[in-house]
Amino acid sequence: MRQHGDSKSKCKRFGFPKQARLLRTADFRKVYDNGRRRNLDFLLAFALENGAPESRIGFTVPRAAGGSVERNRIKRRLRESVRKHLAELGPGWDIVFNARQGAKEADFAAIDEAVRKFFLSCARSERRTVRS
Repeated sequence: MRQHGDSKSKCKRFGFPKQARLLRTADFRKVYDNGRRRNLDFLLAFALENGAPESRIGFTVPRAAGGSVERNRIKRRLRESVRKHLAELGPGWDIVFNARQGAKEADFAAIDEAVRKFFLSCARSERRTVRS
């Protein structure tokens, strides 16, 4: 028989904590207006250095990508990929992923690879600015 405490402790360790999420509209707007834009085939990524001890990630999926079920599925897949690779990003970033229509047909491996490469490029650019 499975104990309730065991499953909860396992989920907590691999969760996507609230402090790692962009939640306020003003924060999204700030990243869109001042951040660097990067085209990742079926995603647009906006990144802005925030100077905070942790990075925060937000997701937007326009209505053109499909109905609510499809949009939520895209967000779940993005969230899972970000959760897996968040440690590779490092601290100090606000990032918004804006899914395009093609994200609906993209397989999880392609989404995962795009997020991983983007996080690594952000981490590299941070190291370059620190050294300068």
